[in-house]
Amino acid sequence: YRRLHTEETQLSKFNQTEIKAMLGSYTKVLFVRDPFHRLIATFLQGMGISPSFSSFVQEVLDSGMHKSSVAWKPLVSLCRPCLIQYDYVVMFGFLRQELGHVLRRAGLPAGSLLPELTDSQVQWTYRWLSEQMFSELSAQQKQQLSHFYHWDLAAFPFSSSFLSE
Repeated sequence: YRRLHTEETQLSKFNQTEIKAMLGSYTKVLFVRDPFHRLIATFLQGMGISPSFSSFVQEVLDSGMHKSSVAWKPLVSLCRPCLIQYDYVVMFGFLRQELGHVLRRAGLPAGSLLPELTDSQVQWTYRWLSEQMFSELSAQQKQQLSHFYHWDLAAFPFSSSFLSE
């Protein structure tokens, strides 16, 4: 695309014709992660100053959709999957399998480029963490989180998410 090396990085800075041309010239890959796992990771990385997971979740809920940090904002509002036709959607927890497929489709040697990923250990760890963290939340917080991430849960197959239950 002719404006590939421009300093503008947000699609909103381009007109509709440029956006269509640009998106048509790229392979678009969207990486998605269970929203509850994103909250846990954000809390564990210390991005919230809350002393407990429950109080952190309350801060997230109180911030609302428009004042949310990118770290926990719903993916649908960030990546616009209804407007952009992604070529691949890669689920966190299946990275090794899915990245290998994407690399092979791109004609790249998947085996030599992929780091050693242990998806099953990651899934088990997040399942355990989710159980622990979810038990700290009130019934109202659980319901509010499910509502907050409603569109993410509808758009992506997070069938084992605690927020889906």
